[in-house]
Parts: sequence; structure tokens; C-alpha cells
Amino acid sequence: MKVQRWKDALTEKGYTEKISMAIVNGILQAIALNLFWQPGHIYASGITGLGQIVVTLTENISNIKLPMGVVLYCLNIPLFILAWFKISKKFTVFTMISVFMTSFFIQLIPVTTLSKDPIICAIFGGGICGLGVGLALRGGLSSGGLDIISVTIRKMTGKNVGSMNIIFNACIILTSAFLFGWPYAFYSAFSIFVNGKVVDMVYTRQKKMQIMIVTSEPEKVIDEVQKRVRRGITIINNAEGAYHRNQEKVLISVITRDQIPLLQLAMQESDPKAFVSIAENVTIMGNFYEQQI
Repeated sequence: MKVQRWKDALTEKGYTEKISMAIVNGILQAIALNLFWQPGHIYASGITGLGQIVVTLTENISNIKLPMGVVLYCLNIPLFILAWFKISKKFTVFTMISVFMTSFFIQLIPVTTLSKDPIICAIFGGGICGLGVGLALRGGLSSGGLDIISVTIRKMTGKNVGSMNIIFNACIILTSAFLFGWPYAFYSAFSIFVNGKVVDMVYTRQKKMQIMIVTSEPEKVIDEVQKRVRRGITIINNAEGAYHRNQEKVLISVITRDQIPLLQLAMQESDPKAFVSIAENVTIMGNFYEQQI
């Protein structure tokens, strides 16, 4: 009976997409690691970088080559337990699937040297990994590792912990300097930077945008926008056009970048002649609904 419920859950709308994104993310992260980072002695960020350090140190000390995929999954097991009790069971299950896919493809795809140039390895490794992580985030997935700790602290305290990620990655960079020299530490830092930039390009949900709508059909616009986008709207009454002197209302709201296509559809359905202004990269203080992963 329980097995059947899991099968039914996996066929629900959106769940197949999550698993597909987990597979794509796993393949891309494995390509980044085995075709660029490892041949170029470049260290990744987060738990993946920690796994690389464990594998390298073990090989240097005891000449035993640990399987990177297995090490990565084992390092995530304590975090799975944390997520199961502190976040949610569904979040944990999909995170386990995501990390398993990454570990599986790391073992499946052989380490291949396409280039020994560390700059090329840093750029392409960081870019390909960032693409995979960005697609996973767009699909509502977590890639495990430090994400679990960040979500747990945010859920318990309401605070972001970006400084923790910075400190953790700084330790990885310093370790790479100890193992391979300072030039490779700089290459690793550069790759982490490229990784973050590509994630920001692909995953746009965190980018806030303020919209201002000047319309003579406010009720239609409000109904249509709120039907498609879960956002609050502030109404400014008694606005007047300077040219025709006609009475208008101004609607102000904040959306995320990935919701712009939904806004465009809503405006086409409600008031195609409305004036819409969009300001990018606004700073939000106070209550703002963010969809949970």
C-alpha cells in the first residue's frame, strides 16, 4: 500500500519534471567534475569540494583511491537526516534523489582529460556545474550539501546564512592551495565565481522586480494577475493622465523575474492597453512570499 502511494506521488504533476531535472543536474555536475575539475586540479564549492579534498588526502596518505560518487553521497547522509526532521520529508526525498543522480553519474562517467589548462577547466567546469544547479533550482530541487543547512537555519530563524557558505568555500580554496599551490587556489576561486554567475543567469526566481501598472480596468487586471501570480497589489486611486486628463488607477506590486511571462499573459487578457513599467533588482524589506523548495 505504501509503495503504491509513492508511485502515485511520483506521477503527480511536477514530480516527473523534478526527477528529470535531477537527472540533468547529475549529468552536468558529473561532466564538470570528471572532465574539467579533476583533470585541472580545480576544487568545487560546498560538499562536492569537501569530497574532492577527502579523496585527494586519502590517496596521498594511504594510496587508496576512494570513489568520488560514494564519498559525496556519504557526506550528505547526516544532512539528509537533518532535513528529514527539520525541513520536510518530501524535500528530503527529492534531495536524496538529486544527490543520488549526481553520485551515480560521477561514477558512470569516466575521468577524462580534455584540457590541462587550469583556466579552461575552471571556466567550463564552473559554467557547466552552474547550469546544472540553476536548472535544478528552477525545477524546485535542492542539490543537497550546504543547501540543507541554509534552508534549515532559514526555516528555524528566518535569517539567511550566506556568510557560512563564504567561510566554507574559503576553507576549500585554502586547502587547494596547500595541496596544489596558490595558483590552483585562485583557479578554484575563479571557478566558484563562474559557477555562481551561471546559477544566477539560469535561476531567476530570486531576482525581485517592481511593477507599476497604469490602467482604467483595475478590477480586471487585479483578478487576472492574482489568478496567475501569487502577489499582493497596492492600489493608488485618482491618478490622472497628463495628456488626455482621463482618470486612471495605479497598481504596484513586486514579482520575480521568472513570473514576467505570466504577467504578460495576465495583461493581455485583462487590459492590453495598460501602461506597465518594470524596475529591476529592487530591495525588499518586510513580508514577501517566496515559494519553498
